[in-house]
Amino acid sequence: MATRTDAPTRREQILKEAARLFAERGFHGVGVDEIGAAVGISGPGLYRHFAGKDAMLAELLVGISESLLTGAKRRLAEAGVAGMGGAPDGVVPEAVLDSLIEGHIDFALDDRPLITLHDRELDRLRDADRKLVRQLQRQYVELWVGVVRRLYPDLGEPAARSAVHSVFGLLNSTPHLTRPASLPDRAGTAELLHRMARGAFAAAAGA
Repeated sequence: MATRTDAPTRREQILKEAARLFAERGFHGVGVDEIGAAVGISGPGLYRHFAGKDAMLAELLVGISESLLTGAKRRLAEAGVAGMGGAPDGVVPEAVLDSLIEGHIDFALDDRPLITLHDRELDRLRDADRKLVRQLQRQYVELWVGVVRRLYPDLGEPAARSAVHSVFGLLNSTPHLTRPASLPDRAGTAELLHRMARGAFAAAAGA
């Protein structure tokens, strides 16, 4: 989801390759030496950047949860939305929801290994890191719930929350698209996912 255009740091390169390898072969199926080789340094050289594979996994999963939450808050702030209460007068909640959906689609299309990691390896984190991930995710969900309920005021809070989780499940299914050649290009896939997400919220609200 990052918008930076400068070259990634060595630390970022290590994390990117670790995420790819962990997603492809599982956390225990990848050695430190292999991660090092993927970025052109020795395995022991990785310890100048990370204490070990556990530290890499924690930074990856905590980091993406922080990134999603920070990105959502920024989008709401740019739209003039404060806090988690949805959109104030003068702000079009439909546009705010579209912005949130776009941000999550960027993540779902550009960070697929992290989705796989979350699904498979979250339980491997230390309790403190796992609790932090869950806390960040709850805050992220509540931002969405506030906007969805502003757009669909007749939708109760539990139903709105269920709809948000369902849309996340839809968008986060991208790692399971096993035949990407049969799909539209990135822009077409993003547009399709967006329509499906909006349709899911409308269906939940009976609109």
